[in-house]
Amino acid sequence: MAFGITDLRKGAIYQQDGVPYKVLEYSQKVMGRGGSIVSVKVKSLIDGKVLDRTYKGNEQIEYADVANKNVQYLYKDGDIFHFMDQDTYEQFEVNSDIVGDGAGYLKEGDEVQAQLFNGQVMNIELAKNVPLLVTYTENAVKGDTSSSITKDATLETGISIRVPAFIKQGDLISVNTEDGTYRERVRG
Repeated sequence: MAFGITDLRKGAIYQQDGVPYKVLEYSQKVMGRGGSIVSVKVKSLIDGKVLDRTYKGNEQIEYADVANKNVQYLYKDGDIFHFMDQDTYEQFEVNSDIVGDGAGYLKEGDEVQAQLFNGQVMNIELAKNVPLLVTYTENAVKGDTSSSITKDATLETGISIRVPAFIKQGDLISVNTEDGTYRERVRG
């Protein structure tokens, strides 16, 4: 179904040339005699590239058939990640290039969102913050308990991040999945 370019808003999802895009920024300039130009910054939901696009106000675009589905991460086998649909209990596979950097934040049993475009999984969306166990880190030097001093820590999924000096092996910490930064220690 087509709709006018002036109907776009921030957060809207549409498709062009078979690729779904999400609108990040939107601006419209009204020209003389009723014409307008719409400038948008969009993110491809397939490969994550951010693009600037300009359209004339009378152009038509297509809605994108994008659906979100609750899925559970089961396990990884080589470059293939296995998930289960929470509603139908059907299992499916996703290639590692779709999971991308999110692989470092996935633990078996985690519930995440799968974004589907025309029935195909195109993205795995993680929670903004995830709790992960510190499996290895150096002990803090006595007196270095300031939160501004950081050190490397290896987490249960195998990734390494910088954490404050007071974090110890065995601590459960919250990690921001967007930039891989330490947020806080999780009290248990």
